[in-house]
Amino acid sequence: MSRRSALAGLGAAGLLLLSGCGGAPTSGPAPGADQPTAAEAVYAEVGALTGSARHDRLVELAAQEGNTLSVYTSLNADIADIVVPQFEQATGVQVNLYRADSETVLQRTLQEASAGFAGADVVETNATQMAIIAAQGLTGDYEGEQRNKINEQFRYDGWTPTRFNIFAPAWNTNLVRPDLVPHRWEDLADPKYDGILSLEVSDYDWYMTLYTHFRQQGMPDADIDRLFADMVKGSKVAKGHSGQVELLSAGEFGVVAASYTYLTDKARTSGAPVDDQPFVEPVVARANGGGLLRSSKHPATAMLFMDWMLKDGQQVVLDNGLTPAVMPDGTDPLAGHQVLPVDVQQLINEGNDWSARYDEVVRGGEQLPEK
Repeated sequence: MSRRSALAGLGAAGLLLLSGCGGAPTSGPAPGADQPTAAEAVYAEVGALTGSARHDRLVELAAQEGNTLSVYTSLNADIADIVVPQFEQATGVQVNLYRADSETVLQRTLQEASAGFAGADVVETNATQMAIIAAQGLTGDYEGEQRNKINEQFRYDGWTPTRFNIFAPAWNTNLVRPDLVPHRWEDLADPKYDGILSLEVSDYDWYMTLYTHFRQQGMPDADIDRLFADMVKGSKVAKGHSGQVELLSAGEFGVVAASYTYLTDKARTSGAPVDDQPFVEPVVARANGGGLLRSSKHPATAMLFMDWMLKDGQQVVLDNGLTPAVMPDGTDPLAGHQVLPVDVQQLINEGNDWSARYDEVVRGGEQLPEK
């Protein structure tokens, strides 16, 4: 499924339970969202603690909960298969893992909530899906020292980033001369990129974020529309970021307008002739993260997982080519950059419109088969 499918069927407020989750769609927070649960009492108690006192209390309570945990995630299998065993080894907790694409994780979480079934203790997935889950009143408050180190622009209510997707142009160093390396997003509209530029078919969140930024800078809509039309002119439109980077590495085109930086880094590390440094500013960043369920049967163990994920787990994220929410030394991975966060609420409220607009824009390029 594409990212846009998470928005299909959502109303203007973007908070409808998906019709595929059983029963008629309903809007607004889940029933009883204003009544604290037993899990929330644990979150409140331990959330006020810090350091070893917090960790020791969580370990004590996790043992009382049976040292077991249910996690729903859309992390790639190769990374989830590293994260979970390392957490289990560090804590002695047995994790029951459900892994699927982000839309399936969302649908299962909402369906179980609608049925009154406490399935997951922690949900970890993409920003849009986490925002919908949180807006339904399904997540509790999570406070902690590591959360407070996350870039303030990404401290959301009801969920916490664990990793970032950063959009940045990437290029094939064998094909792109120094004078063709882009330094501004607007550079990509230059006719010199005709025939060598590639866009990705589902990047409407990147498009929405840049379009909104240009508006805020005072650029008229007609000029913004012309800029994106000029980008697409002579471009090749790929399906899927991973395949797009493979095609870039193979020389199918010279420049990708908005690659995920972790994919570019992974390809470069494997020896592919690709680069994305220095990043074009401002960088466009979208958070992915996790939330503690209000219905959790193992709330202390869920907090122990989030604490670990935001500390030791960030090294695992970094070692496997992703951008952590907090660097292992506690610093901000986005420090020193002008950052444009993808507006998650705007994405929920207006995503279908922006998706349709972007579809129309990229229709002007050569459509490549899925890699």
